[in-house]
Amino acid sequence: MRIISKRKLREFWEKHPDAKDPLLDWYNIVRKAPWQNLADVRESFRHADPIGDCTIFNIRWNNYRLITVIRYKGQQVYTLHVLTHKEYDKEKWKDDCNC
Repeated sequence: MRIISKRKLREFWEKHPDAKDPLLDWYNIVRKAPWQNLADVRESFRHADPIGDCTIFNIRWNNYRLITVIRYKGQQVYTLHVLTHKEYDKEKWKDDCNC
């Protein structure tokens, strides 16, 4: 999978250093993954959840949420948001997921 963009991950872990290793782990797993559907994603990340057009990943024992759009045919993962639970609970990200 091609991940667009790592910059958002980096910007988040610069503010939240405890997220760096889990985000890098996620990044390294995803870039090697040949996902074709949500079932494939859940083989790597069993708690990945589809919400609207997005797939949500729990990061660092569910302390953070990574909001993505996965284009299986094009083998691309777009990182839309990395959020704290407080930010996630405000639900502003839902507009980007057509919820």
